[in-house]
Amino acid sequence: MENRAVEPLGRNLKLFLALSRTPHALLDIATPALSALIWLGTFPPAWIVLLGLVTAFGGYTAVYALNDLMDLKSDRERLASGPSTGPRSDVDALFVRHPIAQGLLPLKHGLLWALGWSAVALGGALLLRPVCAMIFLAACFLEAIYCRLFQVSSFRTLVSGGVKSSGAVAAIFAVDPQPDPLFLIHLFLWLCLWEIGGQNIPNDWADLEEDLRLRGKTIPAALGKDKTAKLALGCLTIATILGAMLPITSKATIGSIYFVASLTSGAVCLLFPGKMLAKEKTPAAAGTLFNRASYYPVCILASVLMAI
Repeated sequence: MENRAVEPLGRNLKLFLALSRTPHALLDIATPALSALIWLGTFPPAWIVLLGLVTAFGGYTAVYALNDLMDLKSDRERLASGPSTGPRSDVDALFVRHPIAQGLLPLKHGLLWALGWSAVALGGALLLRPVCAMIFLAACFLEAIYCRLFQVSSFRTLVSGGVKSSGAVAAIFAVDPQPDPLFLIHLFLWLCLWEIGGQNIPNDWADLEEDLRLRGKTIPAALGKDKTAKLALGCLTIATILGAMLPITSKATIGSIYFVASLTSGAVCLLFPGKMLAKEKTPAAAGTLFNRASYYPVCILASVLMAI
């Protein structure tokens, strides 16, 4: 009897984790962490580290859940239009894709889950610094806009870049109330290009046939495979260079090993799979790029830890 009670609990938890793409969210937490470290050159006070981790987890969990909630109609249409053609081995699909759209999780429960984690993120952000709370709210607003632009404009990928950069920018303000604007711009552009070339484009590429059926406006649908592959590789190349140059605009002294380690991370996580996508132009290659690029912030975090 005890095992029967535990099994539904475990299954429900997996559905909530799937809604928020928790494996991916955990990887994304490396982004605000590395940003604060590379700006300061050392660890902030322990209370900021702990509160920052909880806040970052709450923020990413809430925003990913918001994405599924805002895309509920299009996801249901996607499921009804026929079998999925995209790969199912990416880090976003380790549990199950779109549990609410599939009818596996009630909408009310998903809303409560998203609101609960939003409250955690907002409360933590307010304790860190009010501007961090404003950045979180702006990220939620941009995420809603991104979802609404699905059938409107492929330029929505720029909005996605802004959302992914928000956590890192908030982390800088959490540890320094007056950071250098040049570093913030550098950081923002770096993460935008990584998101566009390594996350947004390959994710949309994997879903290209479904998006075309739904009249979705994505970069692969608008530009075609050849131009999209070149755009992705261009973004990834610049992102790799900008990532290696972060110590130049940082106020901290970062060891030269960072330069070598970050370039190596960029080559392995971004450039090699990006070139493979340009060569093969398949959903499988897009999935490989998406997965490799998802680990890029973790690799850069490791590079920073080696250098400070």
